[in-house]
Amino acid sequence: MTYMTVQVVTPDGIRYDHHANYISIKTPDGEMGILPDHINLIAPLTVHEMKIRRTDDENHVDWIAINGGVIEVKDNHVTIVADSAERERDIDVSRAERAKIRAERSLEKAQSNHDIDEVRRAQVALRRALNRINVGNNKK
Repeated sequence: MTYMTVQVVTPDGIRYDHHANYISIKTPDGEMGILPDHINLIAPLTVHEMKIRRTDDENHVDWIAINGGVIEVKDNHVTIVADSAERERDIDVSRAERAKIRAERSLEKAQSNHDIDEVRRAQVALRRALNRINVGNNKK
């Protein structure tokens, strides 16, 4: 059986390292499914929920909150390099909820002050918080 080695790497080190037979990622151009023997590629990633179907348990799916980055697929080795990434089991949903509230407040304040740069920063923070909440709620 052909499989892929999937690694998710952040500045803090390797966050994920397993064999998989399917992954789903999101690029600025849309969602992409990757199977073994996929063509080699490098693509940017957006803030999204990465789905990984491992080879050791066909019914088990790993979810990872990816906060942007780059994917490289080469010879059945998939490397995700991200600013930050968290597995569903490592996410503190209540902390993510608090981050969401802070981001919403920052967004409101920036919009009322017409501070475009701060609006963008708050929107990114909000997207990241929502992504972490979604992935964290996938816990079984």
